[in-house]
Amino acid sequence: MLTKLKHEFRKNRSQSVEKVVEKVNPILRGWLNYFRIGHSSKCFGYVRQRVEMKLRRHMMRSRGREGFGWKRWSREEIQKITGIYNDYEIRYYIPKALPDR
Repeated sequence: MLTKLKHEFRKNRSQSVEKVVEKVNPILRGWLNYFRIGHSSKCFGYVRQRVEMKLRRHMMRSRGREGFGWKRWSREEIQKITGIYNDYEIRYYIPKALPDR
């Protein structure tokens, strides 16, 4: 999944951040929803960090600057500005009781 995201970021390097997020959101949403049930919080944290770093780098390069912009934008600002998918919450499967026959 990270390879697919990396490919999308490279392919859309000259595009605006909105276009990149448009391409990345369905990939991210599908992967997160598939692996949401279970024990995947460490993996979700890693994916969240990588996506945020890619977005920060893209935004800084579009402004003609170096670095990631850690002092410029907080995590919340990045999410609000770009509209990147942000539902990294783990959901636990609770089986429903079978009806009595």
